[in-house]
This record gives sequence, C-alpha cells and structure tokens, in this order.
Amino acid sequence: MDLETLHGYDREATAFAVQWHDQPVPDDLRSALLRWFRPGPTADIGCGSGRDAAWLSANGFPAIGYDPSEGLLVEARKRYPEVSFRRAALPGLEGVPAGSFANVLCETVLMHLEPEVVPAAVRRLRELLQPGGTLYLSWRVVPGGAQRDQHGRLYAPVDLRAVHHALEGCESLLDEESTSASSGKAVHRMVVRS
Repeated sequence: MDLETLHGYDREATAFAVQWHDQPVPDDLRSALLRWFRPGPTADIGCGSGRDAAWLSANGFPAIGYDPSEGLLVEARKRYPEVSFRRAALPGLEGVPAGSFANVLCETVLMHLEPEVVPAAVRRLRELLQPGGTLYLSWRVVPGGAQRDQHGRLYAPVDLRAVHHALEGCESLLDEESTSASSGKAVHRMVVRS
C-alpha cells in the first residue's frame, strides 16, 4: 500500500466516511454483486468505512471487511458493530486466509497501489477464492500518469493487460469501463470466476 495514501486516509478518516455515506447508493455495484456473487463467506478488500461490507452481510453474503487504514476501520466498527473488520493491506494481505471466500470484492482500490505491485495484488485477491469463487474488481480510470489528490492519495493508471494476465484461466463475467453511480467517476469493472 502506498504510505502517503494510507496516511491521507488515516488523517481524514471521519470526513471520508461521511463523504462516502452521503454519496448516492451504488445501485450499479449492488446489482452486479447480486447477479454474480453466490451465497457464502465474502471478503471486502479495501472496505473503507464499511458501507459495502455491511450491505453484503445484510444481503446473504456474510462479509469480513479488510482495510490498511486504522482510522477507517475505527469508523467502520463504529457504524457497523455487527460486521467484522480487520487490518490488512494489498498486495500481500498478510493474515487473510487463502481459499476461504466464495466472493471477494475489491472496489476502487488498485489505483492507490504503485503500478508494479498491481499484478501481485490481483493474484493475491484470486488466491483468496474458494474453487468456483467470484472476484469483483474495480479501479478508478486515471488518464495520463500517476497523480496525487489534495489529501495525498495516489491515483495511478492500472495496466489492463497486466490485470488480464494475472487473472488468466478465470472465467470472465464482466469487463467494462463505465461511470460509477455513486461517485460519478470513470471506473473499470471486472468480474471473474475461478
């Protein structure tokens, strides 16, 4: 995980939590998850302040939320005490057990990683799946080179070919660029089954 990005999230965790919870409901994300996720244990990697992990748990996908930001995890635990939240960071996700999840959600996280570690991060996300499990992966589309926002968060371009290579052998269910219903930003979405 990019340390400056992590520090930005920790410094302003409460403000980010409020911002995310005040955004429009991510109906496009939820429709995709209802369509492709199967009932069973689910990991929300980069769970932030817990909105998606809580929704997953309430809709038949008992979730554990993982995030590297202790500040965001405090917000998540405060808002959703019924959901389990743990600290873990891409690309290694130390402490997150391989082969344990029917579903893995990683929503708009990869662009916060240095580009050279993205393939390893994607392979690690894939390792978390049980046989036949489903991975939903998305990232913000970043035109041009890497940049930082006013909070210090890294937004780096993600090499789609590298992601495809890391997911080789998986069944592709979705692979598209679209506009996020909640943030209004361009995102690339992929759903694959192991």
